[in-house]
Amino acid sequence: QVQLVESGGGSVVAGDYLTLYCVASGRTFNDLPMGWFRQAPGKEREFVAAVNWNGGRTEYANFVKDRFTIIRNNAMNTVILQMSGLTPEDTAVYYCAASTVLGGAPTSSEQYYYWGRGTQVTVSS
Repeated sequence: QVQLVESGGGSVVAGDYLTLYCVASGRTFNDLPMGWFRQAPGKEREFVAAVNWNGGRTEYANFVKDRFTIIRNNAMNTVILQMSGLTPEDTAVYYCAASTVLGGAPTSSEQYYYWGRGTQVTVSS
């Protein structure tokens, strides 16, 4: 029902800015919470940020709070992740996901059903 495609990843220097994009297709996009997750080499996939169906509620992982911002534009079927103050610890594959839990902004990967294939972010020191 939902297809997700991420873009915007790349290689940057610590302290730089980067914006990730997720373009969604499917009739149910406007009804679903959206989230960003990331997975570094040898690490478990972890929650980054989430936004509810209309953009009125957001949730952030503690390690990105005040550095990252998640924004959705339902008219354009997109959700973006604005990242600032990047550090080498932010290096990971970043995934866009759509949740099956309606109404909120879930923070658990178990609450997301549709996933993109990811975009690589590499931050050098």
